Amino acid sequence: MTMTGLDGWYGYMRSHDLGALRELLHPAAVFESPVVHTPQRGRDITFKYLASAEKVLGGPGFKYVGEWRNATGAVLEFENEIEGIKLNGVDIISFDDAGLITHFKVMVRPLKAINLLHRLMGEQLAAMSKPS
Repeated sequence: MTMTGLDGWYGYMRSHDLGALRELLHPAAVFESPVVHTPQRGRDITFKYLASAEKVLGGPGFKYVGEWRNATGAVLEFENEIEGIKLNGVDIISFDDAGLITHFKVMVRPLKAINLLHRLMGEQLAAMSKPS
């Protein structure tokens, strides 16, 4: 099965091109974080979270180790090790008919990894919010 949106996501993860990421997001995209209690709604906030997550999680040890697809989305299992803590999680991504991301949910385990991500994502989001 060919899925343009998923191909775009993999392309972004290889290139780290923030312009490509923004173009992948539907204007009403929703992001669900493992550490934020409410869904984040809209392209701008979804972009901010995904760009921050890629900086925190997407280092040299990051790899997708599993993929499950259906007609409208995919579940991508990932692994990484950060600060000596092994992370395992999934990206659950839904796409519209044009291949734009409409919903992106991240789930992570174990608890040590969630606590680490909470700290690192907070630092990254704060750094992104500072004026240059």
